[in-house]
Amino acid sequence: MADDIKPRIRVPQNPKKGDVLEIKTLITHPMESGQRKDTQGNTIPRRIVNAMAVTYNGKPVFSGKLEPAISANPYLSFFVKVEESGTLAFEWKDDDGSVYTAEQKITLA
Repeated sequence: MADDIKPRIRVPQNPKKGDVLEIKTLITHPMESGQRKDTQGNTIPRRIVNAMAVTYNGKPVFSGKLEPAISANPYLSFFVKVEESGTLAFEWKDDDGSVYTAEQKITLA
């Protein structure tokens, strides 16, 4: 895993039972499409985050497949209805086999 790859998550504060929360994520990643060339004319190998999955208390709440057209540092947001306190677990998969993970706890008010 590269040191410069960093997931960021933003969750609304003080949610109540039944609230629908907008979860915002951003992961710092170069997202090379495999179509650009370096200064010597060599093709830069494709390297993208190709999948993202999120669970809440172990249950899937979001998943997506990402393609080369996604920009560097992909930003994604989605909505989750919360009925209980718990943990959002995030997983991003890279073409090179790397897996980046993060967790965010949600405590209901």
